[in-house]
Amino acid sequence: MSTPTTGRGAVLFPGQGSQHLGMGLDLAAADPAAAELLALAERTLELPLRAILGGADPAALDRTDVCQPAILAVSLAAMAALERRGLVRREDVVGAAGLSLGEYSALAWAGALTPEAALRLVRLRGQAMQRASDERPSGMLSLVGATEATAQALCAEAAGDGVLVVANLLGPSQIAISGTRDALERAQGLLPKHKIRKAVPLPVAGAFHSPCMASAATALAEALARTEIVRPAVPVVLNVSAEPTDDPARIREGLRRQLTAPVRWHASVAALLERGAESVLEPAPGRQLTNLVKRGDQPVAVATCANADELSAFTPWPARQAQVTA
Repeated sequence: MSTPTTGRGAVLFPGQGSQHLGMGLDLAAADPAAAELLALAERTLELPLRAILGGADPAALDRTDVCQPAILAVSLAAMAALERRGLVRREDVVGAAGLSLGEYSALAWAGALTPEAALRLVRLRGQAMQRASDERPSGMLSLVGATEATAQALCAEAAGDGVLVVANLLGPSQIAISGTRDALERAQGLLPKHKIRKAVPLPVAGAFHSPCMASAATALAEALARTEIVRPAVPVVLNVSAEPTDDPARIREGLRRQLTAPVRWHASVAALLERGAESVLEPAPGRQLTNLVKRGDQPVAVATCANADELSAFTPWPARQAQVTA
């Protein structure tokens, strides 16, 4: 006879930059669990989230203190819809991770934080990051054709009296740096010397994941100290360590450090694959993380649930298999 066995999956939650007007609204119209999640976000934040998402002003959504909780809410809404329909089961998941802001989505879905606590923390985090950005002109550059070593060398030479550090390690040649405006300008002029093809400014308010966010990290630490964090049902790979954990103390410290430390995303995904993940799922509103996985050198299946059409076509994930037994 045959007995069902399950695939082994990992859930990857998108970060800032994946937002777009209209995101999540069709999911809410298609599924009551998604609708309730967006309503919960509005009540918790006292923010007309659905009106902003359904509006015509991208700038209203792109504000750091708005887009971060909005992305979190939409990601959790997609997961709520998938779970309500029995298409995703936590017992099939070996771990989760989220890119920067997405780490809060991962922790909320895994059960370390309540959705309400995650929304409040992310709103405060966005406000604190915006204040830190206003205090000192800064930004981020995405380097094309850099390695971690060449990026580090570029930062060391261009920093001068400012700040310039490696901030995001998305892949072997996909790296972002963060720093003060003067240092970023010097870096642009030094690209040929370090054999880096080009640098593209990122549309963010400031130098995230760098020492420029120190004041934001202090404000966030105070809020984290007042927030209950429990052992999650699914291990979460932290951005700062690229290691899975279900320890509330390590989670709290990782969230505090995340604002000023580099995001080790490539290593985080590798850690999930080492745990046995054979397929990765990225919920709304992003596709960047699964695209990164597809460009990797390991054969990993990918799935997304970015909108109502994908929700309607979604099949049980990871793929359930049948194993023949005597």
